[in-house]
Amino acid sequence: MGFSLVFGAYLIREWTHRRVLYGDRSPLSIELAQQFLSQRHGFTMFTWSTSRWWFESLYMAAIVVSVLLFLGWHTRTMSVLFMLMVLSVENRNMFVADGGDGVLHLMAIYLVLTRCGEVWSLDARRRRRMPGGSADTRLPRSVPGRSGPVLWVLSGGLLACAQLSGLSGGMLAWGAPTGWLSLHGWAAVLWTFWACAGLTYGFERLNRNRDLQAVLDGVGVMVHNCAMAVIAVEVCLIYSVAGWYKIQGPLWEDGTAVYYPLHLAYYSPWPALSHALTADSHVVFLITYGTVLLQVAFPFLVFNSRCKKALLAALMVEHTCMGVLLGLPFFSLAMIAADAVFLPTRSLLRAAEALSRLRKRLIRQKTQR
Repeated sequence: MGFSLVFGAYLIREWTHRRVLYGDRSPLSIELAQQFLSQRHGFTMFTWSTSRWWFESLYMAAIVVSVLLFLGWHTRTMSVLFMLMVLSVENRNMFVADGGDGVLHLMAIYLVLTRCGEVWSLDARRRRRMPGGSADTRLPRSVPGRSGPVLWVLSGGLLACAQLSGLSGGMLAWGAPTGWLSLHGWAAVLWTFWACAGLTYGFERLNRNRDLQAVLDGVGVMVHNCAMAVIAVEVCLIYSVAGWYKIQGPLWEDGTAVYYPLHLAYYSPWPALSHALTADSHVVFLITYGTVLLQVAFPFLVFNSRCKKALLAALMVEHTCMGVLLGLPFFSLAMIAADAVFLPTRSLLRAAEALSRLRKRLIRQKTQR
């Protein structure tokens, strides 16, 4: 929900500049973008056609996919489409990316392997309302509706058309054969996701063996846990590398590093607020050293149940201040969404209960009026 919200909000914010950043008016032409992608083996659908309707359709589709993933509508398919949209947008013009885009790029790939629609989603709501459905995510799933298989067939048809028609320009090639067929490249990745989704739908709809369903569900849980572990390690690496690099800098060592970006016009959307914050050298010193300490200590303290909540709260406050003072809202939101992976389940459930009580109270007040 967090990453889809960040990406969707970014696309809407850049709506008026979309053609300059990623479309036909971009300084980075499609030919140049294709040359960069051929060297990096990147994926983007924006270079498949030079027509404007193709670009506008893909841009709108990226917004729609972000909204559907945020709502949790068929997250199994939407997570794959979300990954393709994130890669397509960012690889179309990689020179306008920042740290937030890098985090979103990685997390969009990892989300495909997670069960990101188990609790707060339309999928979970639909499963609970179906006959035999349950709110306990540890039990085997109920039989899905018709829209899931229909969406699976439609996505497979579109993938086949894009590959067989040559629309992708070789981006969906299977790879150069070396003896046996070398199954590598984006075609193999996407068809593998498609086949796994089809097997899952088939077992859920046709197989009545509860034991086999439980085994398959256990495999899915294992893949989900591995992906969550990779996300956790990635976040730890981000903070630890950033912290250790800061330690090596003389400006961070003498406690003045925060002063300089707050006085750059490019990173000062609120100059008066930035100048007021840096007017006292003691405040600058505390913020500088506090930032380094939080980032260096993160991998060591985040797995301590006593220190984790305070550490996450401090980092989220820090990212919020960075988003406001430095004008980096999407980078800050992306990091806050990544930090939320470590939030305790009990805290998330309490937040959900509080929001549910607030919603019921508002509905009751509205009906009384």
